[in-house]
Amino acid sequence: MDEKTIAVYDEQAVKYADLMAHEKKDPALAAFIAGLPKGAQVLDLGCGPGWAAGEMASAGLQVTATDASAEMVAMAAKLPGVTAVQADFDQIEGDNLYDGIWANFCLLHAPRADMPRHLAGLVRALKPGGAFHIALKTGTGESRDKIGRFYTFYEIDEMRALLTAAGLRVTGTTTGEGPGLDGTVSPWFAMTANG
Repeated sequence: MDEKTIAVYDEQAVKYADLMAHEKKDPALAAFIAGLPKGAQVLDLGCGPGWAAGEMASAGLQVTATDASAEMVAMAAKLPGVTAVQADFDQIEGDNLYDGIWANFCLLHAPRADMPRHLAGLVRALKPGGAFHIALKTGTGESRDKIGRFYTFYEIDEMRALLTAAGLRVTGTTTGEGPGLDGTVSPWFAMTANG
């Protein structure tokens, strides 16, 4: 993980949590939860302040939430039913652990060259037939935003090919746009897939 990006999240954790407060009504998260059996084991990768992890735990899922930011993990750990662990993408290890993996706007902070390795590790951790969600900012190239966070941008076809190569079957794509922590409104897309 990029140290400068982690530092930004540590420094602006409260501001980011306030920005994410409206996300609890995310229809993609509701659909992800609805598609899993009660008590399912779920990984919230790059959990941030834990808004999604908290919603999943409230719905009766067994949630492990990870983030590279110590401040974000501290926030997520306060939520009932959430097990929060400080970890980067390379520290997700194990086979057939999760019924679902929620990777919402987190893997975009990894260099493009690392994405196949990260996806391979996540697919190993996902149970056969498990649910996978990923959301990223749309575009090309790699750059830093106005507050110093590192981003890799993807086009839909590129990510579909990467997910397929990792052994996932893409089942849906949605698009939209919204403001980030730096105030910039950016286009994004989200994909659902199964292991």
